[in-house]
Amino acid sequence: MAASPHTLSSRLLTGWVGGCVWYLEGRAIQESPHKFIHLYRNVNKQWITFQHFNFLKRMYVTQLNRSLNQQVKPKPEPVASPFLEKTSSGQTKLEIYEMKPLSAPNLPLSRKPNEKELMELESASIVEGSVDAGKETKGEKQWKEMKLQVADLPGILARLSKIKLTALVVSTTAAGFALAPGPFDWPCFLLASVGTGLASCAANSINQFFEVPFDSNMNRTKNRPLVRGQISPLLAVSFATCCAVPGVALLTWGVNPLTGALGVFNIFLYTCCYTPLKRISIANTWVGAVVGAIPPVMGWTAATGSLDAGAFLLGGILYSWQFPHFNALSWGLREDYSRGGYCMMSVTHPALCRRVALRHCLALGALSAAAPLLDVTTWTFPVIALPLNLYISYLGFRFYADADRASSRRLFFCSLWHLPLLLLLMLTCKRRPDRGPAS
Repeated sequence: MAASPHTLSSRLLTGWVGGCVWYLEGRAIQESPHKFIHLYRNVNKQWITFQHFNFLKRMYVTQLNRSLNQQVKPKPEPVASPFLEKTSSGQTKLEIYEMKPLSAPNLPLSRKPNEKELMELESASIVEGSVDAGKETKGEKQWKEMKLQVADLPGILARLSKIKLTALVVSTTAAGFALAPGPFDWPCFLLASVGTGLASCAANSINQFFEVPFDSNMNRTKNRPLVRGQISPLLAVSFATCCAVPGVALLTWGVNPLTGALGVFNIFLYTCCYTPLKRISIANTWVGAVVGAIPPVMGWTAATGSLDAGAFLLGGILYSWQFPHFNALSWGLREDYSRGGYCMMSVTHPALCRRVALRHCLALGALSAAAPLLDVTTWTFPVIALPLNLYISYLGFRFYADADRASSRRLFFCSLWHLPLLLLLMLTCKRRPDRGPAS
């Protein structure tokens, strides 16, 4: 049977001295595990874990094998951006990198270099080669200048002015002009349409000018001309000015001062109220709905020169239509609006977003029923428009009950064809002025 270490040491010493040594050695062996545990406690008074032992083992191995150094891989060349191009883009150049001979100083010829010296030589050659390649690459690449082609200018200005939204604004203005009582005046109609279109182009251009840093963070707007740098901000502001001044002049002196005043007010409301309010409060949706409701009112005032009940009815229809249209659109773009820093109902108040959309879907049916009461249409209109209004109300209820991407997309696409059909039915059922008896 093997003897313990303290019994072996105590046998070498006899008498009183041996007994003291035997007692001290036994005491130390009994208390050593507890001291070891206390030694490796951390600050939070937690016991030692397997990770601590694993860390100590790696430190021990690293200290014993100092020659095991981690080799850093050279960084790969960055992918060339669209703004960078090589000077010789039309030619393919064969690049040959010569390996410079490396002299090994202080190495006697009688002995071979060990592994450590070989690793140092290889790392030095890799570093020198990467530095030389980096110098040649930087010399071959240069910044590509953004040159504006004259052939691309009409398309860029069309995207700057949001040509599809401008077309919708002009169409609602034309509907308001056509629904107004009285004879149809073609020159006045053309002046009102062109003036409203120019005012809309100016407002949209200024809106994009203000929102460049925010549009760059959104997938929906990151390809706009100002964000991509296709045109300069000075050119965008100049284009907006060249649209706003003749547009307001046409509406004021070519049509009537009331229509011109409404055009100036709408540009101010869109650029100075709605645009900054998008990053402050969800009230921007209601302000934007007022902006969209003014164009049909401008068409009515262009034909009659006054604000009648029919003008407010058309404005109310456009005002209510925009809530299911925009709320359904913004529901599928919540992540995008949140990334861009915009304060939208769908992001901050999702329940309110669904309620408001359903509320104004139902309001469209009520406004359609009020059209014959205000002598804008006949009683045929609310009857034939009832299926349209019931269907959009049904989709609004589905969006309210179970809001997801599918229900929001159905409501949004329904709003795209609901408005033109509704206005077309109003034109079909327009109340004609009573003709007097023939003389």
